[in-house]
Amino acid sequence: MVNTREYEWADVAVVMAGRMVTGLRGVKYSVKQEKELLHAKGNKPHSIQRGNKTYDGEITLLQSEYEALKQAGGGDILDLSTDIVSSYGNPSAGDVITTDILIGVEFTEDNTEWKQGDKFQEKTLPFLFLDKKSM
Repeated sequence: MVNTREYEWADVAVVMAGRMVTGLRGVKYSVKQEKELLHAKGNKPHSIQRGNKTYDGEITLLQSEYEALKQAGGGDILDLSTDIVSSYGNPSAGDVITTDILIGVEFTEDNTEWKQGDKFQEKTLPFLFLDKKSM
């Protein structure tokens, strides 16, 4: 049995709007593609047809990071268009660094929620993007 080290949250780094995001609480992004079975003669599909790809995600930030992002967008994050560089891995621990570049990120919502007992503000911002490059 080999004891291998897995990637962990401490190995994640995100750069957005030209700066390292230190108040990062979470990041999630996905690429989806429309797919449909093509039926013809018989009752089994002949092939799978492919359609449009969509790119979306969300990032969760502390309020201070949100304010810096808002300032980078000229006061409104919904007007901001940026790239997000997400990388993970720790080369000093023998990990291979994996980097994803999300191109043309634009946020689709700017929401605020406070609850009794909150010790800090956390904001989850959904976004769309144009393409993903992996390195």
